[in-house]
Amino acid sequence: MLRRALGVLLVSTVLGGCAAATLSFPNPGKPLEVPAWEYRPEGAGPFPAVVLLHGCHGVSASNHEWARWFRDQGYVALIVDSWGARDIGRGCDADTPELPPTERFDDVVGALRFLHGRSYVDRARIGAIGWSNGGVYAIAVINGPSLERARRRGVTLPEPGFRASVGVHPGGCFSLVNELVTRPLLVLMGDADDWTIPGPCVEMVANMRRRGADATIVLYPGAYHYFDVVGQPLAYLPEVGNRNKPGECCGATVGYDPAAAADARRRVAEFFGYHLRHR
Repeated sequence: MLRRALGVLLVSTVLGGCAAATLSFPNPGKPLEVPAWEYRPEGAGPFPAVVLLHGCHGVSASNHEWARWFRDQGYVALIVDSWGARDIGRGCDADTPELPPTERFDDVVGALRFLHGRSYVDRARIGAIGWSNGGVYAIAVINGPSLERARRRGVTLPEPGFRASVGVHPGGCFSLVNELVTRPLLVLMGDADDWTIPGPCVEMVANMRRRGADATIVLYPGAYHYFDVVGQPLAYLPEVGNRNKPGECCGATVGYDPAAAADARRRVAEFFGYHLRHR
């Protein structure tokens, strides 16, 4: 039986005392400082870098664990805290006001601008990875129409932009099914995910591939949302908003899947290794 307790959700626990630099950078679209954590390899660099975008539960222990893993792989890892910048707690509850999408998009632009100002970062080799709510923004920052809409608002990514991007159980694929990424994209999802259901992401990737995009999606059999969160018990979260359950409004299943998590980590290493390190 699934445990019906949000308290077991490991992803919502922010690590204290992490071996990371705490900093902030400006959002280019409005007068707002965005908190962040930076994990940096030893040495002068320049290193490739990855921007990490949290899900609706905010910056998590899992985000920090991924960031340490990227650092150990030789990347500068920058975790962007969009919720902390706006005093949002858990943003997953159905009654939480929705943040305008331009704001998180602009946070990512600000993160890229920040990294371009670091002498130890190779600005030509920067990627993005996002989970759940953050996953759609990891996709948007390499999506041609999204970038054009931002330009019309006066917000532009510094060249050469993001080299490649990964979305892990991303939300919002339904909004991008008829659009086109201009840089390599990898999407990783559980085929049993009932929160960010895979169908729209499968359709999005198929449409993009037909138009020539370098886009790939991997579905893990029987895996749920947060399949990559080490130690996350199989649980049903009744409080979280879920657009796929309009009659019920809320509720989703989460749980760690060791086999899926290991394969996802391997694929991310190979994907960013190829696009950010060896080209």
